[in-house]
Amino acid sequence: MAAVPQSVLGKAQTDNLDIDPAETQEWLQALDGVIHAVGPDRAAYLIDQQISHARVNGVNQAFHAETPYINTIPVELQARIPGDQNIEHRIRSYTRWNAMAMVLRANKDTNVGGHISSFQSAATLYDVGFNHFWHAPSAEHGGDLIFVQGHSAPGIYSRAYMLGRLEQSQLDLFRQEVGGNGISSYPHPWLMPDFWQFPTVSMGLGPIMAIYQARFMRYMEDRGFINAGNRKVWAFLGDGETDEPESLGAIGMAGRERLDNLIFVVNCNLQRLDGPVRGNGKIIQELEAEFRGAGWNVIKVVWGGHWDALFARDKKGILMQRLGEIVDGQYQTMKAKNGAYVRETVFNSPELKALVSDWSDEDIWALNRGGHDPHKVYAAFHSAVNHQNQPTVILAHTIKGYGMGGSGEAMNIAHQAKKMSPDDVRRFRDRFEIPVKDEELDDIPFVKFPDGSPELEYMRARRQELGGYLPQRRMKAESLPVPGLDAFSALLEATSEGREISTTMAFVRMLNIVIRDKTLGKRVVPIVPDESRTFGMEGMFRQLGIWNQLGQLYTPEDQDQLMFYREDKQGQILQEGINEAGGMCDWIAAATAYSTHGVPMLPFYIFYSMFGFQRIGDLAWAAGDMRSRGFLLGGTAGRTTLNGEGLQHEDGHSHVWSASVPNCVSYDPTFAFELAVVIQDGMRRMLDAQDDVYYYITLMNENYAHPAMPVGAEKDIIKGMYKLRSVGDANSKLRVQLLGSGTIFREVIAAAEVLHTDWGIASDLWGCPSFTELGRDWNTVHRSNLLNPASAPQLSHVEQCLKDTTGPIIAATDYVRTFADQIRPAIQHMGRRYEVLGTDGFGRSDTRENLRDFFEVDYRWVVLTSLRALADAGQIDRQKIAEAIQKYKINVQKPNPMIS
Repeated sequence: MAAVPQSVLGKAQTDNLDIDPAETQEWLQALDGVIHAVGPDRAAYLIDQQISHARVNGVNQAFHAETPYINTIPVELQARIPGDQNIEHRIRSYTRWNAMAMVLRANKDTNVGGHISSFQSAATLYDVGFNHFWHAPSAEHGGDLIFVQGHSAPGIYSRAYMLGRLEQSQLDLFRQEVGGNGISSYPHPWLMPDFWQFPTVSMGLGPIMAIYQARFMRYMEDRGFINAGNRKVWAFLGDGETDEPESLGAIGMAGRERLDNLIFVVNCNLQRLDGPVRGNGKIIQELEAEFRGAGWNVIKVVWGGHWDALFARDKKGILMQRLGEIVDGQYQTMKAKNGAYVRETVFNSPELKALVSDWSDEDIWALNRGGHDPHKVYAAFHSAVNHQNQPTVILAHTIKGYGMGGSGEAMNIAHQAKKMSPDDVRRFRDRFEIPVKDEELDDIPFVKFPDGSPELEYMRARRQELGGYLPQRRMKAESLPVPGLDAFSALLEATSEGREISTTMAFVRMLNIVIRDKTLGKRVVPIVPDESRTFGMEGMFRQLGIWNQLGQLYTPEDQDQLMFYREDKQGQILQEGINEAGGMCDWIAAATAYSTHGVPMLPFYIFYSMFGFQRIGDLAWAAGDMRSRGFLLGGTAGRTTLNGEGLQHEDGHSHVWSASVPNCVSYDPTFAFELAVVIQDGMRRMLDAQDDVYYYITLMNENYAHPAMPVGAEKDIIKGMYKLRSVGDANSKLRVQLLGSGTIFREVIAAAEVLHTDWGIASDLWGCPSFTELGRDWNTVHRSNLLNPASAPQLSHVEQCLKDTTGPIIAATDYVRTFADQIRPAIQHMGRRYEVLGTDGFGRSDTRENLRDFFEVDYRWVVLTSLRALADAGQIDRQKIAEAIQKYKINVQKPNPMIS
């Protein structure tokens, strides 16, 4: 048997000199005999047994997660690709051309940009999937879920155009959507709701969302909602994208959960936006180790079929050794050079030179990378879809800007290339045999196959065999009846005397009512990131069970308790551990189930509000793009309600984050009746009317008595502002309008009583559960009035509420002033004075009372602000302000909370 290079033997042999080469060769010859006699599987089993035996006997050699820098699937085990490969090559070539043309044409007269190089490197990967693997939803198959890498969108549009799904006029308006007929820069369901399923261009979000979509598919199947069958979730990402923490952050969960319905395809073109991904290393080897260590099945598609003959010649493993030594930066440089350069760089020893002595430089230049070889890609995809008990990652070696020549192929500028020189366009045309005449090249025309052509018929036949066209998105599902508000009557009434509850407790009561509903109950998906006990939801453990596809393989420590920890294969709760991003991805999967599975679900995801939008804001934005439907509950919300926890736990700004998502409807309720009205109407909108909105509702952990809902207040609560009551003399000329939300509304109510008893000032109390909805309403009405000058001006809801009132208007919340300032333009439009108290600045640990004094939002500061506003209006003497400062012991030397 020939000697095996040390680099192939593994780290142990390279770290320590071989003290007995003869003995080493005997062991290797024995292994070689097993391989030839019984096959590689038996050899692998024996190696595993030897490793186990060695460890039992004190040999603690570390596990090696990397394999040699060659294809995982040997030639003799490759599944053969079906179909006509000549036709598929022509289809792929046309697709490449149109994808390039789309970007070049768009940038002739505009500066809208675009990306050419990413899809050119990945064209074969997508083509093989579309032709042979990806099922559309049909009567026979629920449909695969495909997360397209965002920068490859032009290639997807190109194929859709060739199939007649898009018009040339749409391609000519690539990235020009304002007029209404253009197509999105990247996958955006909000803008192309019947086409794209998942927004993926915010790098890192596609992979983590794909993982949780695959797991939620298991949840849906275990709970009897779908028959998942052989449905798969495919996620395409770039090797540079894996630097994003979210890209790899959940791969351990996927391995632990054995999600064999999940396939990652990493386009390893060795380049990110500015240069090499790992210029001094090997990204494919690095990713192999990370995924294999996380429990994934790893398939490397490194070399194309033109290498097979050389590997067959290499009886000593010297070529394999050399390819493993070359770093990625050098591979990139080689593909920007020529065959002679590759010969000198790769085949740099006498033995290696001998391997290619009868090869021309052109032959060497034709040595292809695995990701551009449809035979290798098909074999990898085929192996992946048939692998069981593990998720699979396919690491495909490609060239960025493949075919772009001097305008970007394997160059650091490739990602930013939006234009190509005329010569490179001509060479591209010639290389891929595109039927465009020389005199037409300046126009870079789109090409397609005529009706009746073998190519078009082939494309259509492949897709019909797989259920239909992709991508496609289901926009509606069945509408579901929602219980009326009277079902929650207990929450609309005042709490009994002496009883105090928090809005969190009120939410849990309402959730229990919904869960008991015959129609909606089973569709509720409660999601908690290891905080159930914080929110008082541990009672649901036993009642609903925590979903785990293995059930519960242990006896819980608290089994003898009423609310023991119960995991169950049919469990309803998703409990994500300390993992807000995972919880949000769970919620997105449930909130889009109406589209991905045709089954509307009702997810409630409750989290520490500080660790919600601030920590997962990018996912929240993606959820809006995906037209998610469900409830996000920010628990322990507000900057002063969570006493004792400190700066990084106290939320005073999540409502500012949520207000930035156009289809996120946000509320900060104070009382149980507000919460009941909002959630009931939200269910109606999302499940019955099927509005593409989702809700963010903040909840507090502060206990207090709750009043009954004012008669007829429902509509005003939903609009964001309702009148609770008036305090003091109805005819008093000394009057203020007091607004508040959340827990600080109670301070405002207390201030109204003090203003009346201590100063004889009357007030009207306005609950404002959504300053965000009020601000949006003002903007909508203001715009309508601007565009309809001949019509009678409309009034916003704020103006409707306050038009017949008098006195300055003061608002106080547990959030930064920007939150309540959203209605300032409406109040200024009325010519009224508006003062806002808020919790600007960092949070800190202390009692609620001290925090509210520190942030200047307690009842004393509301009283003081009201007095100043009246004094500024000339209605009272300014001396009363000084009297109030002394009376309420307000520290005028205290630090400014906004900067301290």
